[in-house]
Amino acid sequence: MAVVVSLEGERAKPRASLDALTALVAEDMQRVNALIVQKMHSPVALIPQLAGHIVAAGGKRLRPMLTLAASKLCGYDGDRHVGLAAAVEFIHTATLLHDDVVDESALRRGQSSANALWGNQASVLVGDFLFSRAFELMVADGSLAVLGILSHASAVIAEGEVLQLVTTNDTTTSETAYLDVIRSKTAQLFAAAARIGAVVAGRDKVEEEALECYGLNLGIAFQLIDDVLDYSARQAELGKTIGDDFREGKITLPVILAFRRGNDEERQFWKRTVEQMEQRDGDLARAIELMARHGSLRDTVERARHYGAIARDGLGIFPDGPVKRILLDVVDFCIERAY
Repeated sequence: MAVVVSLEGERAKPRASLDALTALVAEDMQRVNALIVQKMHSPVALIPQLAGHIVAAGGKRLRPMLTLAASKLCGYDGDRHVGLAAAVEFIHTATLLHDDVVDESALRRGQSSANALWGNQASVLVGDFLFSRAFELMVADGSLAVLGILSHASAVIAEGEVLQLVTTNDTTTSETAYLDVIRSKTAQLFAAAARIGAVVAGRDKVEEEALECYGLNLGIAFQLIDDVLDYSARQAELGKTIGDDFREGKITLPVILAFRRGNDEERQFWKRTVEQMEQRDGDLARAIELMARHGSLRDTVERARHYGAIARDGLGIFPDGPVKRILLDVVDFCIERAY
């Protein structure tokens, strides 16, 4: 069982949560969820059945909530943010469907993945359907600026997926290359989700870019902690399995740091297990032990703290208030998931 270095002594305040954010956008999220259900409808029965499976599996809905909260931060009082938040969630859900096919994942959020239940072909095609629904919502919004931001994000996410495919099973992957993957694959949608909150409110480019900075760096921190959790006992507490990345041969920062800091025998272990995919009983425990020995989980959390600090700085131009405080607390939540 993995042990993440305890940071309890560094926290003087209660554990952060998404409760305040959830309460802030609760009414709008009801409308977003209703719109998602409406737009999932299709006369082809398999589409709403498969899409509904992954949507019903839960998840924090963090990305659409960022769009809603960023709109509030910018003083928006219309309803365009509802359709755009739904578009953001459709993009995210589509990428999850495609991810699980590429990764050959059997589980998603502790339940059977869509591809395990309905096969790869159906998952890919329904993912395409959800992408199309997202673009319908963008077009219905009527803003070329919004369309440009979200379509660019979709393209960058796809680039990140391909880049991750190239780096999978490659122990020579650098930290820079890894960060390029997560910046594209994960953080780009966080950035776009936050930025469009300023766009719908008609705020200037400075505020758009500030929210983009916040979202991008929040997304990097979020993914760094996800990569720590995959080797952590905390993962089991969250109802997820430990070691999925290891079993799939994904080269994440904890692996990169442990590989670089290890001796020749340890590097041969990493090459055998994640490069050649020759895994045996006890290998996951050995991987976690090496990460603990070389501090790679601890230092990945520290990297997340760094990007979290940049995210907080991104909100510096906005006046203090309850919405800003909630968005700052989201950064704490994303990092504290590791404890």
